[in-house]
Amino acid sequence: MPSDRRHKRYRFRRIPPLSILVALCGSASAQEMLPTIDVRSDASQAADVTPDYKVNRVELGPLGKKSLLDTPFSVNTISEGFAENQQIQSVREAFRFIPSVQGENVRPQTRGVQASVVQNTRIDGLNIAATTEYPIEEFQRIDVLNGIAGALFGPAQPGGTFNYVMKRPTADPLQRLTAGYLSTGQWLAHADLGGFADPEHRFGYRLNLLDQDGASYVDNSRLQRQLASFGGDIHFSPDTVLETNASIYHYKTEGLPGTFAVAKGVLFPAAVDPTKVGYGQPWGGDDNTTTFLSGRIKHDFNENWSFSAGVSRNTSDRASTVPTNTITNNAGNYVTTAATTTYSLDTVNSNQAALNGRFETGSLKHDLVLATNGFVWDRYTPFKTGAIRAGSASLDNPLVYPEPNFPDFKNRYRSVNTFQQSLTLGDTVAFNDQWSVMGAISDSWIDTHNYNSVGSLTSASSATGWSPLGSIMFKPRKDITTYYTYADSLQQGDSAPAGTANQGQVLAPYRSNQNELGVKFDFGRFNLNAALYRIERPYAYTGTDNIFSVKGTQINRGIELMGSGAINDEWTVFSGMTFIDPRLYNTGSPQTDGKRILGLSQFVTNFLVEYHVPTVQGLTFSGNVTYATNRPTNYANTSYVSGYTVFDLGMRYAQLVANKRVTFRFDVFNIGDLHYWANVTPAAQNGYNATGSATGTLGAPRTFRASLQVEL
Repeated sequence: MPSDRRHKRYRFRRIPPLSILVALCGSASAQEMLPTIDVRSDASQAADVTPDYKVNRVELGPLGKKSLLDTPFSVNTISEGFAENQQIQSVREAFRFIPSVQGENVRPQTRGVQASVVQNTRIDGLNIAATTEYPIEEFQRIDVLNGIAGALFGPAQPGGTFNYVMKRPTADPLQRLTAGYLSTGQWLAHADLGGFADPEHRFGYRLNLLDQDGASYVDNSRLQRQLASFGGDIHFSPDTVLETNASIYHYKTEGLPGTFAVAKGVLFPAAVDPTKVGYGQPWGGDDNTTTFLSGRIKHDFNENWSFSAGVSRNTSDRASTVPTNTITNNAGNYVTTAATTTYSLDTVNSNQAALNGRFETGSLKHDLVLATNGFVWDRYTPFKTGAIRAGSASLDNPLVYPEPNFPDFKNRYRSVNTFQQSLTLGDTVAFNDQWSVMGAISDSWIDTHNYNSVGSLTSASSATGWSPLGSIMFKPRKDITTYYTYADSLQQGDSAPAGTANQGQVLAPYRSNQNELGVKFDFGRFNLNAALYRIERPYAYTGTDNIFSVKGTQINRGIELMGSGAINDEWTVFSGMTFIDPRLYNTGSPQTDGKRILGLSQFVTNFLVEYHVPTVQGLTFSGNVTYATNRPTNYANTSYVSGYTVFDLGMRYAQLVANKRVTFRFDVFNIGDLHYWANVTPAAQNGYNATGSATGTLGAPRTFRASLQVEL
């Protein structure tokens, strides 16, 4: 709406380096204290997410912004204010607060169903590659729609829809500078500026600059993050705005623990100490550069009809030398390999357009959408791929090896080209204040071509199909909504992983479906949402024939509960739980038929509570607990890793110092220094290999983060 697009005046300011930023913070601290304030979130988001993290509206692709209470889906949001207060540094870290999301994977997923590389993940509704790191500092919010939504977004796997919303020019002047210190001597400097560059309020901007570097929690390890992100709005009129974005992000790690795998018949071990040198290698890690460019025009014809259209280009350039420690026997001996990168570059060119309108036919009220969205996705493979043996050791005595001779990850060829485009028609019809229905359907085209290293076409697939969705909503009261939603979605086939006889082949598209029953409560300052669901989809994996193909059916049944907001003036919560029963059927083998899906806990809960001290205004204490039950590490369910309980504690103190808003934050993560497996996944990420076993990633040890934020 037009009111969402008008901003107040602001001017550019130069970003000081870290030394000046620290000096500013130190100088301000010495000033006389003025009246106190309590900072809980960015006030500019108040219409969508309150200072108490209660979500009022969410972004649902072609449907635009919708009231959370009036959406027949399970949707969770991590806001900018929440991310700042919890000192979150990446999108993956944000997902840990949503129990229904498995965010430690290479690509995020919900409800225990793998997501695709591109189809399920978006920035401002435009497709991006999910298999890389994204910094939370450039996003205003993260919206997660659990389950299937192919009718709205086009073909996608039923692993949820993840939409990262870029920061926009601020309604009020913004100069927010943050200096941070992390465990073991790592420094961070972040500048967030926004406003208007002209007195006529036509040219708005939002600039985010980030520099983080230093040792991580393993001796001789390193974590480096560098971001430059710019969002610009050009207001041609009160009803027409052009939104542009440009960002580049460099993420580099060295020396952190690698992944762990087991040979056939070997039991997955108990989690080891992640700080021990040798489980990772000083030369091993990720060196990723991610870019995003976009432009989107929005126009309001009147108060009932609007149009938007956008395009984007996303590149993800990766050089991964993360070591894999494959345990060869139950005594804990392992072989370390590296350089298993299959794809070192993804480029995604995405498009979207939507016409939205509200009108009435007699006593019926309609909310209509006609939209299209799609992408062209190219994947590039290094000419030299495969595992390089680095050495061998044992869990009791890990070793550091000489750096192998790695290939040139930029010496590559285009191995896969995918085209996808969808047309969507949807309508929400309100019969009265209590009853309404939503219907949507998309018609989609998917074309995939696979090429070898000399550019010859090796295989191709093409498919078209419909993806329908239907919902019934009933509101017994204006603050309660119950709903039933059925969704069926076409989805692109998975890619055969490295080492299979059909390596790199993209399987023909297949179809999944979901039934969901839910209820939502709006208690003024607090939301409570519950959903019961059943998802069914084809499951592809590599069998004893070493061919990656559909060999079974995955059925997940579950229930999820999420609550967020203020209980009263002193207590704020952001918590949830999920119970899931994920099983594999129709495999033709008694060893796997009816067994639990590898790597998934049946029960997960995350409970964050904040206490705002009434006698010391501006002082807040927080506690967070994450609990997960055990997880099978093979598809025969004969081996499991233990569950875990991780506790975090934090505090923040907000004051006006020299008439500037200053906030100090301090958090301790994994306060009990628990050794645990944060992530257990199929060895090939998109289907287990012939060993039928898993890979695992260690959870981080006890760490702390401290920051001082000043708003000038």
